[in-house]
Amino acid sequence: MNPVEATGIDPGDAHNSSEFVARLRRLKTRTGLSFRDIERRARQQGYSLPMSTVAGALNRDTLPHAELTGMLLRTLGLPEDEVARWLEVRRSMAEGPPAMESRSRSVGAPCLLPPAQLPLVGRDEEVHVAGRFLKAADDESQCLIITGPAGVGKTSLAVYLGHKFIREFPDGQLYADLGGFGATPVDPRKVLATFLRALGMRSSTIPRDIGERVAMYRTLLAQRRVLVILDNVANLGTARDLLPNGLGCRAVLTSRSTLAGNSGTRLQLPHLRQDDAVALLSHMAGSSRTAKRPVVANRIVHECGCLPLAVWVIGARLAARPHMPLEDMARALADERSKLNEFTVGDVAVRASIELSYRHLGTSAQRVLRLMSSCGSTDLSAWVVAALLDTDLAGAELLLDQLLELHLVEVRSTSSGRTRYQMHDMVAAFAREAAYRKDAEDHRKRALDRVLSAALQLTQTADVQLSADFRGITRHHHPPQWTLPGDDAHRLLSHPLSWFDEEAEFLGRLIERLISTNATLAGCLAVSLTTFFQIRSHFDEWRQLQQKALAEAAAKGDRRTAVKLHRSLGELATIVDRYPEAIEHFQKALNPPEPAEPDYTASAMAGLAYVYRLIGQQSRALSYFERAAELARSIDNANCLTYAINGSGVICFERGDLAEAERLYAESQRLSRLIGYQPGESLASRSLGHVHRARGDYASAARCYARAESLSLSVGDRLSATHARCWLGDAQVRLGRPAAGRRLLAECLHVYRECANEWGEAATLLNIGNAQLAAGRPRVAHLRATAAAAIWRRLNAFYWLAQALDQVAAAADLLGNSADATRARTEARLARTQLT
Repeated sequence: MNPVEATGIDPGDAHNSSEFVARLRRLKTRTGLSFRDIERRARQQGYSLPMSTVAGALNRDTLPHAELTGMLLRTLGLPEDEVARWLEVRRSMAEGPPAMESRSRSVGAPCLLPPAQLPLVGRDEEVHVAGRFLKAADDESQCLIITGPAGVGKTSLAVYLGHKFIREFPDGQLYADLGGFGATPVDPRKVLATFLRALGMRSSTIPRDIGERVAMYRTLLAQRRVLVILDNVANLGTARDLLPNGLGCRAVLTSRSTLAGNSGTRLQLPHLRQDDAVALLSHMAGSSRTAKRPVVANRIVHECGCLPLAVWVIGARLAARPHMPLEDMARALADERSKLNEFTVGDVAVRASIELSYRHLGTSAQRVLRLMSSCGSTDLSAWVVAALLDTDLAGAELLLDQLLELHLVEVRSTSSGRTRYQMHDMVAAFAREAAYRKDAEDHRKRALDRVLSAALQLTQTADVQLSADFRGITRHHHPPQWTLPGDDAHRLLSHPLSWFDEEAEFLGRLIERLISTNATLAGCLAVSLTTFFQIRSHFDEWRQLQQKALAEAAAKGDRRTAVKLHRSLGELATIVDRYPEAIEHFQKALNPPEPAEPDYTASAMAGLAYVYRLIGQQSRALSYFERAAELARSIDNANCLTYAINGSGVICFERGDLAEAERLYAESQRLSRLIGYQPGESLASRSLGHVHRARGDYASAARCYARAESLSLSVGDRLSATHARCWLGDAQVRLGRPAAGRRLLAECLHVYRECANEWGEAATLLNIGNAQLAAGRPRVAHLRATAAAAIWRRLNAFYWLAQALDQVAAAADLLGNSADATRARTEARLARTQLT
């Protein structure tokens, strides 16, 4: 009798691809073959059928390829006539009309779902109920609340639903773990920022106020069909701001709490039925193994309380020890259970399972797990573990392999191919308890201080490699107390910007976790992130983190760290056009006048000079630029020197001394090339372009601007590249290529508004106005120049205000509005008198 006759599984009863795949799954289960058995049989039959390929085909609801279906059926032992019958059913489904019209995915729709955690067994009824909710067309209930005890599989079900019904939400799927029952719940502000970025907003344009973030988030979702999964919700207060409002949106919440205050659709998730728990154990440990000892397998899942997480952990441990008798595992579980009678049923199974795996680790691996739980994050890189253990990367990775073997951590690969290690929240909770029992507080503190030191070492090294900030640090007043071996650091930082991208969230959490206990080191780490924040335009995170660090440094009386933070926050305030705030920070960085940080003193002077120039105080700006250059030259800070020389050249340019400006710009360019300081060379090239533009040599100007754009893009600085592109667009217009020029200017205006950079927006509007004048459209030119003038008037940027007013007057003359032209010229003369 073949497997079909023995089980009554008939492919002809399937009416859609989902049912067809479900019947394939049941056929595979009834044959008693594990994925490894199928792989081995396939190899014997001459097929290449990896386990991952079979698992993927059986865990998706879309029809597998016909060739794969045939190979799988033959491997399961079906005769050729039955294989042909299955393939005919599959072919008719592929050719016939689909049971339900598929929704097309929006191009670029966000999908923040983590990978589906397979297998999902025993949840058919819950999936059916959830499916009706997710596909419902009415708006009576937009929230599905999945509740149940810890480890019951709430997250697995929610993620599975997200993947299964992904086509129902063509505009995207958002996911966030709110960490409600962990040591550090996630701030809804940060989740909103992540969601807004995923929905297409630039980091720099995300509002600071949480109310404004909520309003922006719901506005973006109002006309979309998006699924929002909020995992591990402690209370409605933490989730309320993250719930969508669009009629086509749905939210899925998971929580150990009942969340009684919410009237959404509820789904209480029970423990698995006994046979389903055995099926899960069989999948993890091997079906042939459990089939030989069905009674013992049932004892094991009973001792686990049929809790999915507990069964998963035990199954993983059995898989790692294929020769361990199931009876030994059953006895061990029984012993552990007797020691934990004070816990609830759910907690008994989870804690007993993790404890059992933990006790089979070596002493060093146990210590790794305990210390990993103290970092405030369950997503770590190997270098963090190396620092925790006072070892190198190779030693850390060997111990992490032991944790991977028992599935106490999981591997996650980043976009650049690096490996990160994740702990389940229940494993982390167990490890924290073990750490408090086993490790002295000063021992944990020393381990965390090593992580902080290693982080400082790596960020400072990456910062130097990027060399994108004009502060040009040549020394550090608080060098790292513990460092990774040089080869390890070099390997990690082969691509410093991508390393920053991957570690930024962890580094931010580390600073917030340790800022109160080690304000100096944490503050220095916050400063070392300045370059990354600037290049990536993460202005919100920059402000929040460094302001916290500054408050702690001030409270501890740490003047030297405060100087660094004031200087960095001054630079941030300048970028976002908050000139009074920038002046305040730079002045505090220079008070007292000679702190023991000459690098920061020089860069603070240069930064202050830049702001004074923007608001028309040219003499004061020139004085500070010259003092900054003198100090930078004395301490061999070449980055700051080139910046200060270029700044002096800008003042000469604005005063009309083009020859001296060109000389200073050329010197800045020469020095930048000599030291390989690409941001300095980009700035000098852009400045030289202005000199050529002022002389009417637009071809030379265009070449300078194009070079400046290329240099900025090479270090990943999109905003600086846009500064060059803005003037390149103007040069194209003046060279008789108006269409190309206007296209560049339109692109720049979009970027500046995304980045909330008002100065750049005004410059672009001015250049667009020039283009409109050249095209014979004075009315449009008048509007653009008036808008530019309004921005520069608000910023007190008198030099550029006068330029915009000149254009307003020129446009007004062409329109025959002499009164408006006279007013504009009068205000322009007044603005120029403000230049001192």
